[in-house]
Amino acid sequence: MLHDLEKVIFDRPVEELTPAEKKVLKLARERKTLSSNANEDFLADSTPGQRLADTIARVGGSWGFIIGFLSFLAFWVILNAVVLVTGSFDPYPFIFLNLILSMLAAIQAPIIMMSQNRQSERDRFMAAKDYEINLKAEIEVLGLHHKIDLQVLKEINGLHQKIDSISQDLKALGQSVPPRA
Repeated sequence: MLHDLEKVIFDRPVEELTPAEKKVLKLARERKTLSSNANEDFLADSTPGQRLADTIARVGGSWGFIIGFLSFLAFWVILNAVVLVTGSFDPYPFIFLNLILSMLAAIQAPIIMMSQNRQSERDRFMAAKDYEINLKAEIEVLGLHHKIDLQVLKEINGLHQKIDSISQDLKALGQSVPPRA
């Protein structure tokens, strides 16, 4: 039943199927499940640097970080503009603070871009997983349709045999009854 599915579903021979399609057909033939935790599958192949970039992007893009950093900036400005009026270590226009912010932005921007690239990879990975699962579901549904069609044909064949048997019984009965005068 599943041996001809590649022709029925894909309308091309096995040699022309993609690796994902071959994998799904193999698992369907072996009656094994395809679904798994795609997030764990994706993270299993990530390097420590990639996980660190994801963590930095997650923290750097949070309200906690924004509020904390705004608090730090306010503290810095108040400390250097009001409290330490005469002996401030970074007087107005806060050149040292600008240097720190520039260095932070220079490091943080590429890390966030790395994380965005990983998110794109994750989206492609999830889309491929969804395709495989949908394809396997379609194969299973087609297999069920095939089984139902075979059962219906078997039942129709049985009904034909019963009808033939009844018609033969009626013919035999008609021959054994004398005609009315």
